[in-house]
Amino acid sequence: MHKLSISDLHILLVEPSDTQSRIIKTLLLAENVQTVDVVKTVEEAIASLKVHGADMVVSTMYLSDGSGLDILKFIKDDEINASLPFMLVSSENSLSKLDEFKQAGVAAILPKPFEPIHLARGLNASLQLINTEELNLNLFDVHDVRVLVVDDSRLARNHIRRVLEGMGLTKLLEAENGAHALTMLKDNEFDLVITDYNMPEMDGRELSEYIRFNPATTHIPIIMVTSESSASAKMANIQQTGVNALCDKPFESDEVKAMLVRLLDSEI
Repeated sequence: MHKLSISDLHILLVEPSDTQSRIIKTLLLAENVQTVDVVKTVEEAIASLKVHGADMVVSTMYLSDGSGLDILKFIKDDEINASLPFMLVSSENSLSKLDEFKQAGVAAILPKPFEPIHLARGLNASLQLINTEELNLNLFDVHDVRVLVVDDSRLARNHIRRVLEGMGLTKLLEAENGAHALTMLKDNEFDLVITDYNMPEMDGRELSEYIRFNPATTHIPIIMVTSESSASAKMANIQQTGVNALCDKPFESDEVKAMLVRLLDSEI
C-alpha cells in the first residue's frame, strides 16, 4: 500500500477566525502540506467530510455551533472516517476539557499559539496512524496475539482497537473497567493487557496488582495508557505494581509498536 507523505495530505481545517485560519494554513503550507480546506463550524466540517472527505482534521476547540469534540466524536463514530486523525489546536489549559479529547482518540494537541516544531510533530504523529504497518514479531504470529483492552471510554477503546488492528492484531477483547476485566481474565487467556489508569469500580492500578500477583496471570505483560503525565507524582510509582510500560494519551503509533515488540518478543 502506498504510504502518504505530508505533501500528500488533504487537511480539513476548522477555525472560525479568518486571521487564525490564515496563520494556521500558512504554517501548514510551510510544512509542505499541499491541500487545505477551511470551514468555520461543526456543521460545515461534518458536511465537508461527508462530501469531500479528508486525510486529517485540524480543529480549534470552541466553535459557534459546538466544539471540536463534536467533530471528533462524529469522526470516531462514523464507519468511513473512524480512522481519520484529528489534531486539536487550542489555548485551553483546563485538564478536564483536554482530557475529553485525549479519551476520544485525538492524534495530537497543539497549544495556541504553537511553534512550527509542534506542528511538525503533530503531522508526523498523524502520519504514523495513517501509515501503520503490520507488526513483525519473532516469538508470535501477530495475528495470534490475544489482547485485552480495558478502558471505561468506548471512544478510547475504539481508538486503541483501530491502532492495534492497523498493526495486524485481530484477537482483541474489550472490558469497560477493571472489574469487568477480571471476569474476562478468568474466562479467557491473553498475551497482553492494555489498560487505562482512571476507571470506576476498579482502576488500572488495582487491576495491574491483581494480574501481577495472581499465579494464573502473572506472566501477562501490561501496558498502562493514561492521560496523566507519566512523570506525574501519581504515576511515579505505578510500575511497582508490575506494569511493564506506561503510554501517554494521545499516544504515537510508532511508540506503541516499539513497546509491543519489546514486550512480546522478550523471552522472560
